[in-house]
Amino acid sequence: MEVREAVPDDADAIRTTHAASITELSTESYSQEQVDAWAAGCESADYTAAIESPDHYLVVAVVDGSIRGFGSLVVAAPEADEATAEVTAVYVHPSVARKGVGSRIYESLERRARERDATALELTASQNAVAFYRSHGYERISATRHEFSGRESTGVYGTVVEMRKEL
Repeated sequence: MEVREAVPDDADAIRTTHAASITELSTESYSQEQVDAWAAGCESADYTAAIESPDHYLVVAVVDGSIRGFGSLVVAAPEADEATAEVTAVYVHPSVARKGVGSRIYESLERRARERDATALELTASQNAVAFYRSHGYERISATRHEFSGRESTGVYGTVVEMRKEL
């Protein structure tokens, strides 16, 4: 397995991996309606813009020649009052779930945050991902109500968990 920085040609594979992860790994934590609304957001997501953005660090995990996971990080601008970075995604394809791929992706994101002098990491975790982030040292801050949607409102809500880790 290789974890590398994403390039624009990776966008379609990221979209496919993202949707598969949501639809196959989230059904124990969310209703089918919630999963469907969440996965629908993948269709309108602009992965290429995130890859090309100087504010994002987006990596992919390549397993046996195919993208099987991705993660993204946004680091606060140097002039920001707080040196906090936000993990905005860690998703793996169901075929590699619980095989260390997500941890390798996450480690790459945390390493980049440290390189950029972040002193803390924050994220919003789906309920099914809370244990994963706890295993990486995160603490729960609060649970919040979140609308699962893409570019348009769906009116479908679910609970997500705000988490934080001091570096």
